Amino acid sequence: MNSELTRAALEKVGNPNILVNLVSRRVRQLNAGGGAGARPLVEGADHLGAADVALREIVEDKLTYEQVPSLAEELVPARKRRRH
Repeated sequence: MNSELTRAALEKVGNPNILVNLVSRRVRQLNAGGGAGARPLVEGADHLGAADVALREIVEDKLTYEQVPSLAEELVPARKRRRH
């Protein structure tokens, strides 16, 4: 993986954990089906590896994501006040 692409993608995403998940999911999509999977969304990706293609897609705003609130945050009840 290209370290410059990684830094640029991390600046776009902000959270390294989310970046890892985005890249790994996109790499699986690009590698799926023995080459019959998804096509790269960027030009000149023939000489790049799948991870570098995914990073370039993020840097060039071809690949975006939406953060969904976690289920645990929704299920936590509000704290009740105690009476003294």
